[in-house]
Amino acid sequence: MRKILVVDDEAVLIEAIAYNLEQSGYLVVTAMDGMSALDIARKESPDLIVLDIMLPGMDGLEVCRQLRRDDRTATVPIIMLTAKGEEIDKVVGLEVGADDYVTKPFGRRELLARVRALLRRVDYPAPHGASTSAQDSADNAGIVPPRSMLTAGPLTIDQAGRRVNCRGQDLELQPKQFDLLTYLVRNRGTVLTRDQLLHNVWGYDYAGDTRTVDVHVRWLREKLEEDPANPKLIQTVRGVGYVFRS
Repeated sequence: MRKILVVDDEAVLIEAIAYNLEQSGYLVVTAMDGMSALDIARKESPDLIVLDIMLPGMDGLEVCRQLRRDDRTATVPIIMLTAKGEEIDKVVGLEVGADDYVTKPFGRRELLARVRALLRRVDYPAPHGASTSAQDSADNAGIVPPRSMLTAGPLTIDQAGRRVNCRGQDLELQPKQFDLLTYLVRNRGTVLTRDQLLHNVWGYDYAGDTRTVDVHVRWLREKLEEDPANPKLIQTVRGVGYVFRS
């Protein structure tokens, strides 16, 4: 059973979120402040964290920063809860390492869709050697099963192990960073619009904006490029989107 940590200082909201997640088959642990959230995350090893930005003492942004610096929680998917209209919160949340965000007030279905989408991305792709029937099902659905290993220029991507090596160094990528890089590499040479990337990497039910893509691309460039200011691998096509070249 997947474990989800929910962090919010509103008892009624925590209770509602926990109830809906439990009804959907998840195990839920909760925290009502930043320090408790860090302690529980390190002890409980949740599969995903739902984290409110506005917390007493240490706010959600600082909690997110510290989670990303800790090897035990560095790759745990994080969904941030932001106040309606607080665009800067969304951008800063992505900057410090959140994978997604939900704007308050939100519906039960929206949150569950985001949770499922992120957990699905963590699981994808299936391990090398998956059954032929599973691959046939993917083919019938119009999905091309990915090869386990991808090589492009200085990059080697182990899709089954979700590992990336660049110029002989192993890179630590967050789930969405890995998914975005893999999608770009699998479609290298093809110019992809931001909307295409949102649809195919974040999922069809993702309601984010294109700035989300830009932030994740910048992160990838900082980790992959010898000179992030003059990228050679992930290039911008002005007015359109991005293309991976190797």
